[in-house]
Amino acid sequence: MAKNTICLWFDKEAEAAARFYAQTFPDSAVSAVHRAPTDFPGGKAGDVLTVEFTVLGLACLGLNGGPIFPPSEAFSFQIATEDQAETDRYWDAIVGNGGQESACGWCKDRWGLSWQITPRALTEGMAAGGEEAKRVFTAMMSMRKIDIATIEAARRGG
Repeated sequence: MAKNTICLWFDKEAEAAARFYAQTFPDSAVSAVHRAPTDFPGGKAGDVLTVEFTVLGLACLGLNGGPIFPPSEAFSFQIATEDQAETDRYWDAIVGNGGQESACGWCKDRWGLSWQITPRALTEGMAAGGEEAKRVFTAMMSMRKIDIATIEAARRGG
């Protein structure tokens, strides 16, 4: 286990979520599934308690702790994408697997975790500052999934 690991609280589906992430993102895998040795407040002996996994190389632990702490937008995965095909692939995988769209490149997976699918063109346009950043920001504010062609046009002033 990594020295620093993100612990994600799930109601009961940590293993299903971890397997979905491992199938969806490169450099991702499920490395261990641990079952509860005894009954606990959210389940019974033998139920999946924790799942060790990585998402794009980032160490995570999924904890099946019950419904007491639902996910919120206060935590999100931000995935940098290189082109529209990669942006579409991740967005469609998350939203198309029971997730939901939000604004400005944000979406939620079916387990309620938030994701920012962020093309590098958007990040670079915002980092440019000045009028270019204003145009890029204005274009982004009208989007759900980020359209790179529109962002690039905004960067150029179009």
